[in-house]
Amino acid sequence: MACSVSAPTLLNLKHSHSPLLLPKKSKTRFSIPYINCSHPPSKFLFFSSSIAQFRHPVSKNQNFLSGGTAVWKVRASAGGEAKSLGSDATYQEAFSWPSVIFPYAPLISGIGFYSFLRIDSVRFLFPALGGLLFGYDIGATSGATLSLLSPELSGTAWFNLSAVQLGLVVSGSLYGALLGSLLVYPIADFLGRRRELILAALLYAFGGLVTASAPGLGVLLLGRLVYGLGIGLAMHGAPLYIAETCPSQIRGTLISLKELFIVLGILLGYFVGSFQIDVVGGWRYMYGVSAPVALIMGLGMWSLPPSPRWLLLRAVQGKGSLQELKERAISAFSRLRGRPAGDKVSERQIEDTLGSLKSAYKDEESEGSIWEIFQGPSLKAFIIGGGLVLFQQITGQPSVLYYAGPILQSAGFSAAADATRVSVVIGLFKLVMTSVAVLKVDDLGRRPLLIGGVSGIALSLFLLSAYYKFLGGFPLVAVAALLLYVGCYQISFGPISWLMVSEIFPLRTRGKGISLAVLTNFGSNAIVTFAFSPLKELLGGANLFLLFGAIALVSLLFVVLVVPETKGLSLEDIETKILK
Repeated sequence: MACSVSAPTLLNLKHSHSPLLLPKKSKTRFSIPYINCSHPPSKFLFFSSSIAQFRHPVSKNQNFLSGGTAVWKVRASAGGEAKSLGSDATYQEAFSWPSVIFPYAPLISGIGFYSFLRIDSVRFLFPALGGLLFGYDIGATSGATLSLLSPELSGTAWFNLSAVQLGLVVSGSLYGALLGSLLVYPIADFLGRRRELILAALLYAFGGLVTASAPGLGVLLLGRLVYGLGIGLAMHGAPLYIAETCPSQIRGTLISLKELFIVLGILLGYFVGSFQIDVVGGWRYMYGVSAPVALIMGLGMWSLPPSPRWLLLRAVQGKGSLQELKERAISAFSRLRGRPAGDKVSERQIEDTLGSLKSAYKDEESEGSIWEIFQGPSLKAFIIGGGLVLFQQITGQPSVLYYAGPILQSAGFSAAADATRVSVVIGLFKLVMTSVAVLKVDDLGRRPLLIGGVSGIALSLFLLSAYYKFLGGFPLVAVAALLLYVGCYQISFGPISWLMVSEIFPLRTRGKGISLAVLTNFGSNAIVTFAFSPLKELLGGANLFLLFGAIALVSLLFVVLVVPETKGLSLEDIETKILK
């Protein structure tokens, strides 16, 4: 039954001291408390004359700390009747930052300070630790290989590794990640996002411990492969879990935190390597540090609820009792928003999402087939997400960073004489620029950052080509180009490719789609890494950067013509308005 409210009634409601704002002639905006009616706040109600937009402040039973509001629009009519807008509505979910990051803080006064220390009060950090451990492996390996090859410092009798053996040590985790993304493709929806991340943490811990204690090369390579399996699962499950559990208004910020944590992990690996580089058997410590971090990640994920959207997907697929799965989804959603059990706002939002899923899949099989990713909306999503992670690699990121040391040395930087310190300098700059993307992605949107960043990448690659062709006497040009490349990559392809991948796929093929995108990313990374040396020998550094610059221009064209803006849209809105 529809709610009907007349303008005079609104002005006499409780808390009528709320301010009355008149931003435009044709619109009237009231700030009023929540109206208890049968329509959930996620519906838009229409009358026949001027628009009135109502914002209800946070009520005590919602356990929000500050500032969060739910918004819906109505138009006043003579009869006062209301009708639902339906699928054209875009609902901006009520949230506040403290309630997202510290959901139990509002209960401190009632229960005690223990609530503030609940491990799930920082729940979005635990999936992001999967990215930190991926980055840590990159940073630690750079120092570990130096330690492992040293006759004095390796602490082994098998330190004299061939080029092929060393290559296997360095790339072992990468091939493990490839295998992990292949294995998770058919079982992602069965495992669920939370269990996948718990399994990733176990693989991280076991792989790190096996690598650190390896008595010989064979066990070392096994440990690297197992650790890589953890990378494959974590890079798949982390963006999935965050995307499906956070408010749409800040989804970009929270998913981009994973990229920030990757950079933090690289820095951590560089720092640990610099401290342990002169220790006999220091490579064991470099790899072993990952184990306790993986344990924290696993315990943190164990304490968190499953993704409510995943539970609803299982309900629509008929994988369990509809009522039981819906109740679990409500409980999980309430907990994720810091609300009490049985909260009515969470119940209404879960009902809306379930209704959207039923409507979307009423004429289709609820569970996507293994090949559906290459059909219809899922194919469109894969072209967008897979294209971004492909261009992320083939615009030369590994190759440009390979040149970082020589470029800084040619500019006369004293710190460049020490490879580990140079790496820290580059890592710190990457961290600063990634922070900019994290802070601005939900304000500026995905497309502006991608277009601006990829344009800068292309310019930097052409500058590097020019430096190696005819500007060799101006090393500061190369330094500026290097920093421009790193900075532009970290505000565009670095975080936003993974963000778009996590939000662009339809729910029922999201697990398989992200798995395929992860496979594309690691596969193209492996190809670029493998092909770099032959291409450099064949083309020369100048022409190689020119080739990467041309690919960057193609990627810019791809972004402009193909990649949509998803800022502020719910995952259901993206599926219905962009993909269909």
